[in-house]
Amino acid sequence: MSAIVQKLWNYCNVLRDDGMSYGDYVEQLIYLLFLKMADERTKPPYHQPSSVPEKFSWPTLLKKDGDQLFDHYRHVLEELGKEKGLLGLIFGKSQNKFQTPARLERLIKDLIDRENWSAMSADVKGDAYEGLLEKNAQDIKSGAGQYFTPRPLIKAMVDAVAPEPDETVCDPACGTGGFLLAAHDYLLHHNPNLTKTEKKRLKGEIFKGWEIVHGAARVCAMNLLLHGIGSEQNMPIVVGDALAKDPGERFDIVLTNPPFGKKSSITVVGAEGEVSKEKETYERDDFWATTSNKQLNFLQHVKSLLKQNGRAAIVVPDNVLFEGGAGETIRRKLLHECEVHTLLRLPTGLFYAQGVKANVLFFDKKPGSETPWTKKLWIYDLRTNMHFTLKTNPLKREDLDEFVTCYNPKNRHHRKPTWSEKNPSGRWRAYGYDELVSRDKASLDIFWLKDETLEASENLPEPGVIAQEIVEDLEAALEQFRLIASDLNSEVTEESPK
Repeated sequence: MSAIVQKLWNYCNVLRDDGMSYGDYVEQLIYLLFLKMADERTKPPYHQPSSVPEKFSWPTLLKKDGDQLFDHYRHVLEELGKEKGLLGLIFGKSQNKFQTPARLERLIKDLIDRENWSAMSADVKGDAYEGLLEKNAQDIKSGAGQYFTPRPLIKAMVDAVAPEPDETVCDPACGTGGFLLAAHDYLLHHNPNLTKTEKKRLKGEIFKGWEIVHGAARVCAMNLLLHGIGSEQNMPIVVGDALAKDPGERFDIVLTNPPFGKKSSITVVGAEGEVSKEKETYERDDFWATTSNKQLNFLQHVKSLLKQNGRAAIVVPDNVLFEGGAGETIRRKLLHECEVHTLLRLPTGLFYAQGVKANVLFFDKKPGSETPWTKKLWIYDLRTNMHFTLKTNPLKREDLDEFVTCYNPKNRHHRKPTWSEKNPSGRWRAYGYDELVSRDKASLDIFWLKDETLEASENLPEPGVIAQEIVEDLEAALEQFRLIASDLNSEVTEESPK
């Protein structure tokens, strides 16, 4: 670990003793790093004008100490938060979370000011920041985990989709920016001889993200800046509800893990104080079905965002694969109008949001056709008999090596199953279109491997793993019941006499 990473970590521990959470520390770092880097860019060799007004610039913080510094810092955050553009994105709704002037002064003068962040390699500062984000995600009380997708899974999804330098990449629920960064790293690694024009495109034109939560969008913007994506003049992040409308833009690749959890609803308090819940349904004429299920809406939205022949990889919970009603309509339309070619069944224990059973669905958008575009759906089962936990046995990128090899990114039309009658434990096999649509509700929740824990007691995993799986199963079931109950309640409300 580099010295600067160690320093950031050590100081984080000091501040945690002072009552500051990882999330607070990350946010304060964002404000101060942004001001420092904006100042560095005004000097040689960059000579760039700064977007930060001079009276709130980095040197003004260095000139003050004690209570004067404390007051000035609070004022800087307040005033920059009123600005538009990237300043508004970074400083909007910002607050000083330091308890003492001395702690703030030490971070500014002893830690951040002593480094030249703009000259530091993107790998070093990016890795330091990503490490803090992962720690923050593990802090269950903060709820930050919902914005953090495990990096090994992201890398495998990007490796499978294999972006090219001339393609655009979008994430409509970008969280802390993991997919955009992994695509950026992939492009740099696989194309070492990019031209100056291609590098410029990679920095400012290829990526686009949407994030509904301002705090997560701020974290994402800084993550991209530290990794060399975007600039003070142009940051490719939109703060807002991606589902609200079709943005009109189309992309070659969409990579995303939309938020899990409840259906969208808004609590409305009437004039008399009575409380009712209104379902947040999105009336979009580009959608196949109107539903309050957020994940089904994101699936339809991703289809809309793709260019013709564009490629998508989207994390979806199990209910998207089997839910009836709008779910069935959407699956049948997707199988017909897009080439739905790959499904990766994910193990439990990967996500910080508990009780989630999830999958990755890969599909390509196609032009209108009388005949269905989906010919074969290849399924890789990484769930049956696989046991991961967030801390003691986390998912590693090599755990997905076989999947990526089977996916065959170089030519996915040349695939070979690992499952056969002779090898019933193979995790990779294909199902034809007719088989899929003849299933009840066109369910894609398909599995064939024998669960070894049901077969032989001596092969049982550790008691802690079994207990965790039971908890996750119960939480997933409870989530389904909550959705059903909310549907039933809203139907009763709609049917009751006015």
